[in-house]
Amino acid sequence: MKRVTGLGGIFFNSKDPDAIRKWYNDHLGIQAEQWGTSFEWRYAEEPDKKGSTAWSVMREGSDYFKPSTKDFMINYRVENLVALVEELKKEDVEIVDDVQNSEYGKFVHILDPEGNKIELWEPAED
Repeated sequence: MKRVTGLGGIFFNSKDPDAIRKWYNDHLGIQAEQWGTSFEWRYAEEPDKKGSTAWSVMREGSDYFKPSTKDFMINYRVENLVALVEELKKEDVEIVDDVQNSEYGKFVHILDPEGNKIELWEPAED
């Protein structure tokens, strides 16, 4: 069973999200909305199929990364989230919440041994 298939997104805290989004736009050309932005790409093995990677800034002090105390969270793309969660439970990985379904796909959060919150994402079919 495949586990992680790619990077789904990077999320980090900022004291002033508007200012940091402007800095990234002005200096690195990342044009982001209030929620962030999405970088589109194509699958190497299926060039007709598109994928995306999210980039988003959260206001420092938000609860988005809890229970982690870190200022960032990485989202990893997976193929079969429900099956992966069952495997991770057998491996005593700390599962933070239940699998959530949304228009964007399925999500669940886990913690690594150092308390970094990780978001696992099975994208919705295009």
